[in-house]
This record gives sequence, C-alpha cells and structure tokens, in this order.
Amino acid sequence: MTEMRGSAGWPEDFSGVVRLFPLPNLVLFPHVVQPLHIFEPRYCEMLRDALTDDHLIAMALLQKGWEESYLQRPSIASTLCIGKILSHTPTEDGRHNILLVGMKRATLIEEIEDTKPFRTARVEVLDDYYPQESAEARSDLQQRLQDLFSKFVPGGPAAQASFQQLVGQQLPLGVLTDTVTYALNLPVTIKQQLLAERNVDIRCRILLRCMEQQLKNTGGGNCTQSHDEFPPKFSDN
Repeated sequence: MTEMRGSAGWPEDFSGVVRLFPLPNLVLFPHVVQPLHIFEPRYCEMLRDALTDDHLIAMALLQKGWEESYLQRPSIASTLCIGKILSHTPTEDGRHNILLVGMKRATLIEEIEDTKPFRTARVEVLDDYYPQESAEARSDLQQRLQDLFSKFVPGGPAAQASFQQLVGQQLPLGVLTDTVTYALNLPVTIKQQLLAERNVDIRCRILLRCMEQQLKNTGGGNCTQSHDEFPPKFSDN
C-alpha cells in the first residue's frame, strides 16, 4: 500500500538538523523527484524516523575511498540536497520504495554524535544567488541552455513531450539548470560541483561548457540522458 504524503512545502519550523542518506553514485537536486529503494536496516530506521517527524532526508555524496569504511562514517561532500518524502510504499519483505523530491541545497556545518543507527548533521540552507549585475544576460543563458538540452533529448514522443513541457513552463534559470543537470549523463563529480554552486549564472555556464564538450565528443549528434526512463528507476541504498 502506498502512503502519500501531504504538501511538499518546506517546513516553517525547520530545525537545521537533517538525517543523512549518503550514496556513492547519486546527486540529488532541488525541484526533481528521485525514486529510492531502501533496505539497509539503519536506513529503514532513518525512514521511519523521518515519516514520524518532518519527512526530510538529506542526500549526500560519499567521497572517494568510502568503500573502506562504508559501515561506519565515511567522508561526505560538504554540500547536500535536502529532500522531502512524497510517497512511501513498504514491501512485503520489509523494504521500502519512496519518492523523494529535492527541496533545498545545504552546506554541512557538523555531524551530530548520537545513538541513532543513522547519521545526522547540522546544516545551513543555501538559497540560489542571482547576481544583479548579470541580470540582462540571463535570458540568453536560459535560451542557450534550452537549445543545447534539446540535442540531448531522445527522439521518442514521450521524451519530446516532457521536454516541451519543461521548457514551456518559463522556469527560473536556477530551477531549469538543476533539472537539466539531474537529467544528463554527467560524472557525479561534475554534478556535485554544480550542486555546490549557489551562483545561478556561474552554475549555468559550467553546465553549458559540459554539454558543449559532450556534443563535441559525440561529433555533434544527439547524446543520451542518464535515465532510460522518466521518472528514473529506483536507486538502491
């Protein structure tokens, strides 16, 4: 049975403390929905804790060398994405499928030592920064991003319809950049760099350079997205 959560709005009484869900191969971004399959006991406990409280889980990228201490506290990237549970479907074997929507960037202040089996941390939320001095050039950046992204979208009617719906919403550049970054087949190190960049214009320019390089490497032909389906399949913990 799927349990749908209520509003995906940001809690007004956010405490600044988050549950950490570190993974080695996934960078979540604000404004996108990520399916997750949760089965490790400590993360099942994390999920139960979230469902009885603020429904928030912070996705964190594990740093290089995490394999040596995965069951302890391997290092994580200092910029996180806090997500909110949209839906929860328990399975018969005690596992869980959830949909997590990215809500806010945040920077790690300190991890909290406690007796819980999962990791928690104190964070500071990061809002997008739109420099006033480059406001006039922003519409050109947005158009360049939309034009380039169209070259990465598969030719099927469903994908093309999703793309047209996305660009037709007149999204703020920060939202569009995050959505495109999430969809593309970029190295997780690049995605983490883009997550950590608050300046929307710089973030977009970095993404444009990466996309141009990918097109160059493929001889100008269509590139493939990182997800064969949309929404993508569930990611395992």
